[in-house]
Parts: sequence; structure tokens; C-alpha cells
Amino acid sequence: MAGDTPPRTSQAGVLEPEAIGTQRLDLSPLRLEHAAEMAAVLSDPALHAFIGGTPDTPAELRARYRRRLAGSPDPAVSWLTWVIVLRSSSCLTGTVQATVSAGERGAGAEVAWMVGTAWQQRGIASEAARALVAWLQRRNVRRVIAHIHPANSASAAVATAAGLAPTAERSDGELRWSRDLRP
Repeated sequence: MAGDTPPRTSQAGVLEPEAIGTQRLDLSPLRLEHAAEMAAVLSDPALHAFIGGTPDTPAELRARYRRRLAGSPDPAVSWLTWVIVLRSSSCLTGTVQATVSAGERGAGAEVAWMVGTAWQQRGIASEAARALVAWLQRRNVRRVIAHIHPANSASAAVATAAGLAPTAERSDGELRWSRDLRP
């Protein structure tokens, strides 16, 4: 399965995304060329009900992707983003991402996912999130967290599928979910 190779790092030691395969999906490292198709995939304003904002235009998304691909200004932080490809139809359906930071007790990652409305309720986000967490675990990340609006039951189900559990901690009105990957 793709993604089982040793991690690639940049010259600064920052992790870089690599292809990850699942039963139905290919998680492909983000490229600028994905912006136009992803803008259409993520164009439903309902996707922003819990996170705020509005859908990006293709130009705005391309600019956002350019910043993301340039990497974090902090050499101890890796910004990793994948597009989710539904293999049976060869189309983009959403994204998963991780921000990996070095810490005193090892690396930690904050993860997020977004699947276009047309592809929701098919288990795509859960399958992609599980694959992302497994990939991070193979890279010796010690802890994974996600921040989820308390009313976002769909995202809570994805977090649960990826092995995360809610904590009592909140940040900006969102509930922190967490999973320890290493003792």
C-alpha cells in the first residue's frame, strides 16, 4: 500500500506528504493544479456552517494552496495537505490535512478534513481520516488532535472513526478531540 515507505523530509527535516492508498481512495499530495477542481468540490456554503467563512473562488483557493505549499515559516512545523480522490470515479472529493509540530515529548499533529457535499455520507471522510492518522503514526507522531464544533455530529463521527475521543478542552468554541499514538 502506498505511504508505507520511510517518510520523506525536506532539507530542514520537515515532513512532506506522500501518496496514501486505502481500499477506495487515493490521498494525493496537494498541488496548485488541484485548486480549480477543489473550488467546485468545496463550493457549497453549507460546508462552512461550523467553520465560518465562505467558499473560496478558484483564484482564492489557488492562493491559499500556494501559501500552504510554501510551508510553515517555523522549521519545526510541517504543513501537510492531501486531496481525496475517489478511485472508482477518478474525481476529487475533498481534503485532509495535518499540521505536525515538534514538542518536548515528540511530534504532535492537528488534523482536519473536508469532503464536498456531493460525496458526504459515503464514509469517504472517515476512510481518509483513518488513513491519515495511520500515516502519522508510522511517522512517529505521538498525539493527534482535531477541533470540532460541538454541534457538528458528522465531523465527530469522522473523529471517532479515526480513533479520536472528545476531551473537556475547548478552543474558540470548538471541542478538542485527541488520540495518543505512542505511550
